[in-house]
This record gives sequence, structure tokens and C-alpha cells, in this order.
Amino acid sequence: MQLARSNQTNRLDGLTLGLLGLGVVGAVVGFFLAMGSPPDQSQGFVARIFHMHVPTAWMAYLASFGALAYSVAYLVRRRAHHDRVAAAVVEVGLIFMALALLTGMLWARPTWGVYWDWEPRLTTTAILFAIYVGYVVVRGAIEDPELRAKAAAGVAILGSINVPISYMSVKWWRSLHQTQSIDLTTGKINVDAAILIPMLVNLAAFTLLFIGLVRLRSIIAAREAAREEA
Repeated sequence: MQLARSNQTNRLDGLTLGLLGLGVVGAVVGFFLAMGSPPDQSQGFVARIFHMHVPTAWMAYLASFGALAYSVAYLVRRRAHHDRVAAAVVEVGLIFMALALLTGMLWARPTWGVYWDWEPRLTTTAILFAIYVGYVVVRGAIEDPELRAKAAAGVAILGSINVPISYMSVKWWRSLHQTQSIDLTTGKINVDAAILIPMLVNLAAFTLLFIGLVRLRSIIAAREAAREEA
């Protein structure tokens, strides 16, 4: 029974491929919608960067909460599957977090005159990125599987605490960073429809890609674990 369950989790299924395929198609559509959007009145064409920047930042936050959920699940239930998914979520989340930082820097240069400023939003995001790089380092440094999973879970929980601080930093402190494009605390939308629609298309596409990549990475991790046990 255990072998059968392991074979199921190791198998690349149609759902994973479907999520990845739809995500790629959606990202292509979102890109063309973004390139066809009119220039912003104050920022011009540089505002098109937001079509990618905001969705990638949301995916980074989603990864933090996903890692938190699966890390807590591992600590409660001690199932290796939860640990593998938590690790996959962090690894994929790091990609989106890096993209969010990169696109933010590209937007900041013509807007602020510099690529980087240690203002609250950028600083808290950089701390979050460093925490999850530390997560990967911890997993690579500890050989004992159980100790590795426990230590990594602790890092993931620590990182998730920083997410609401990063999100609310533009309200709590003086910040160069603009306020949230979609304020989840009030429900207010702070961007025009011409920017909002491509942004939401990219958000949907990146969500599909995120889930598909996490499933794919989890399958690869399950295969690696099966080889180690064999």
C-alpha cells in the first residue's frame, strides 16, 4: 500500500501539465495585453512594468503562506509529503520574489532615479527574500531528514511573519513606494482599468504557473526521496 501511494505521488499527471500549459498561454496573453495598454498619465509606458511586478509580488506572498501552511502541517502530522511541498513552495516562491524585486528595480530607476532605496517596502521584501534563501541553505546544510524538516519549518514560519509587515509597510511608515494597487484591507482599487485588466490576467496566469511548478517540483522531490530510500 505504501509503495502504491509513493508511485502515485511520483507520477507526472495531466493536472500538472494542464496547469503549466494554461499558465504559459495565460502569461502570453497577459504580455500582449500589457504591451497594448495605453501609457499612464503620470508614469507613461514605464507603468506597464506593473502588469508583471504586482502579480509576481502577490505570488511571492502566496508562497509565504503556502510554506507556512505546509510547514505547520508537517510539524503536526510529521508527513514527509508536507515537508516536500513546503520546500517546493519556497523554491518556486523564490523565483517569483526575485522577479518582483527585479521588475520593481526596473520601475524604480526612471521613477525614483535609483534602482534601489532602503525604504520600508523594499527593505522588508529584501529581508523576506533573504529568509527564504536561508531556508534553502538550511535544507542543504542538514543531512538528517527529520531535523532538516523541523529546522526548515521554523524558518518558513519566521518568514511568513514578515509578509503582513511588508504588505502594510506603505501605510505604517513613510515610503517612496506607492500604495497597494489593490488594497485588501479596504477593497479599494488604486489603478485604472487599462492597467487592472492585464494585471489580473497575469495574476491568474502566474497563479496557474505557480501551482503547476509546485506540483512538478514536489513530484521530482518525491522521486528523489524514493531513490534515497531504495
